Amino acid sequence: MRTAKLTLARYLTMLEPFEFGFMQRAMIAATLVGGVTAAVGVFVILRRLAYIGHGLAHSIFGGAVVSFTIGFNFFLGASLWGAFSVFLINQAARRRQIGGDAAIGIVTTAAFAIGIAVISRARSFTRDFEAALFGEILGITNQDLYVTAGMVLLIAVVMFLLWKPLVFITFDQDVATSYGIPVRWVEAIFSLALAATVVAALQVLGVTLIAAALVIPPVVARLLTDSFPRLFIIAVVIGAVTGFLGVYVSWFVDVSSGATVVLVQSAVFALTLGWGVLESRRGFSAARRAERLAGLERSLND
Repeated sequence: MRTAKLTLARYLTMLEPFEFGFMQRAMIAATLVGGVTAAVGVFVILRRLAYIGHGLAHSIFGGAVVSFTIGFNFFLGASLWGAFSVFLINQAARRRQIGGDAAIGIVTTAAFAIGIAVISRARSFTRDFEAALFGEILGITNQDLYVTAGMVLLIAVVMFLLWKPLVFITFDQDVATSYGIPVRWVEAIFSLALAATVVAALQVLGVTLIAAALVIPPVVARLLTDSFPRLFIIAVVIGAVTGFLGVYVSWFVDVSSGATVVLVQSAVFALTLGWGVLESRRGFSAARRAERLAGLERSLND
């Protein structure tokens, strides 16, 4: 009887996070953001654009700070700032004397510096500064959740409409150009979708953790399969599940929710990588054993 009561108590403790509205909103937001960052991240890693994802997070931070300071809508201000940053990056990258990486570095660090400069003038922003850097997922309101869900839906629609040309460009840009696909327009729209993804993830993960959420789930999926459709699906599932689990686990370990999401994703990556190394060693050992047996058989026949 006592054992049954202890089991019931543990079960009820496991359900405790679901009793609070702010945790429910946080888990829903983390699931949505985890899935969409992974979806966009698939194209980010395949096109080797991890740097631009990291840079846009810092750039949009500047827009978030300015929006807060002037009393402008956070999501709208950050989105406009992200779109403007993408426009500047694309314009600078078209110059032969300026490489794409250099353009990203200049624009995004300048925007980040603007945010820091504004903070140094507006002393009252200290608490919100930490929230922007590290996320404030437990402070998400119903309105924030609706906006986040709307942005995720918009990004999903854009990805659906651009699916074929985006996949084409990702794997063979030269051939895509020869087939008449407007590469520059597709890349510009994808960059805007990436900026919108960063804005959606800002309150959940913060500036410092967005790049990890963009990269880790697709890399894990890449370790599991060589098929692009399966890679995409696995990445989205991993992103959504780890987003949910990260917030859920953070309730019990009393650690920042955004950091816990990334730590859960990192743990999944480590386990996947370790399993792959173990499997490859097993395969190598099996091949060596087969080779030795074949050699022994040849020697016996001789």
